[in-house]
Amino acid sequence: MPFAVEINEKYCKGCGICIAFCPKGVFEWSGRINERGYKVPEPRYLEKCVGCKICTLYCPDFAITVRKS
Repeated sequence: MPFAVEINEKYCKGCGICIAFCPKGVFEWSGRINERGYKVPEPRYLEKCVGCKICTLYCPDFAITVRKS
C-alpha cells in the first residue's frame, strides 16, 4: 500500500462525501458511531488508493489525511 488514509473520527460528521466522490471506491461505512453520534466511514480498500486526495479536498470537516506510507 503506497498511501495511508486516516479519518479523524472526532471531527467526522458522517456526511459520506468521501464515499461518494472517491474515484477508486476506497471508502465504505464502518458501522461505528463516533462520540458525537455520527456513523463514520472507513478507508476499507487502501490498496485502491492512488493518492489523488480528492477525499481531503471535499471533506467539509477536514477529517481525512492522505500520506505516502
